Amino acid sequence: MSLDGTLLRRAKEALDRRREENERANARRREEVYRRCPRIQRIDRELREGVASAVAAAFSRGTDPVEALNAVREANLELQEQRAMELVRLGLPVDYLDEKYICPKCRDTGYNGTELCSCLMELYREEQRRDLSQLLKLGEQTFDSFDLNLYDDRPDPATGASPRSVMAAVYDFCSEYARNFSKSSLNVFMQGGPGLGKTFLSTCIAKVVSERGWSVVYETAGAAFGKYEAEKFGRGDQEEARRDIRRMEGCDLLILDDLGTEFVSPFTVSALYTLLNTRLAAGRKTVISSNLTLRDLGERYSAPIMSRLTGEFYLLRFAGTDIRGRV
Repeated sequence: MSLDGTLLRRAKEALDRRREENERANARRREEVYRRCPRIQRIDRELREGVASAVAAAFSRGTDPVEALNAVREANLELQEQRAMELVRLGLPVDYLDEKYICPKCRDTGYNGTELCSCLMELYREEQRRDLSQLLKLGEQTFDSFDLNLYDDRPDPATGASPRSVMAAVYDFCSEYARNFSKSSLNVFMQGGPGLGKTFLSTCIAKVVSERGWSVVYETAGAAFGKYEAEKFGRGDQEEARRDIRRMEGCDLLILDDLGTEFVSPFTVSALYTLLNTRLAAGRKTVISSNLTLRDLGERYSAPIMSRLTGEFYLLRFAGTDIRGRV
């Protein structure tokens, strides 16, 4: 499972802000107690000095370091007992001034050893949801809200199957795909006319897969190729375009929506080939949706691209007529 570097950086920044606020809260508690009981402040100062004395004793010539350390330890224990009694006198728990962490597991560092802590991963998922929400209505589009009753239940004379039965199978495939997404999942090409639920179901996939911790990028084809143009020809913020391209090429799951609606040029064909080839070579998964048939796409794009779409992607056909006016 790979993590999006941009989102991980934002998550770390959010963790830093939480840690700094928590440190300020710890400082405010100390200031409150010191104001109410200056004796505790003096004890804390003596405890700090005791630690320095212990270090100095350990390296002093002509002094038994064990004996010196034991003496300092006994003095510190006595001071800690006095400190606890003063806190109780103030009506406070004895650990009131102990360092408090938002996440005791990692002490707010974000790491358990070399592994990311669950607190940092949760912040990462929040950043991913926020990032996806800029394009998608993640609160509204869920598998549970997908309504098969919007599709005609009468059999299609050409196929013998009703659009509703076809879409029930499509729904099952998409929900299973999202719940069990892994590095061995299929690449998927969603094909069907406009308004049949391709964007809705790909959005649901993005939401579930991202909530499971995988890195997901959702882009329309036009926006994706626009980033390659910005990077190539210096339009807008080139560095931002480079970062976005790295995210598209490096994420666990890329969802490329509405392929075929963009203006097709030799450059966009080259950009699509680069994007697909880079991801396929690295074993990263892609879901593409399009209103066009494979034959239509074949007329627009190069043979190498069509070879990859037909040979490396599972074709998921959507059925029915535009349901958008019925929602």
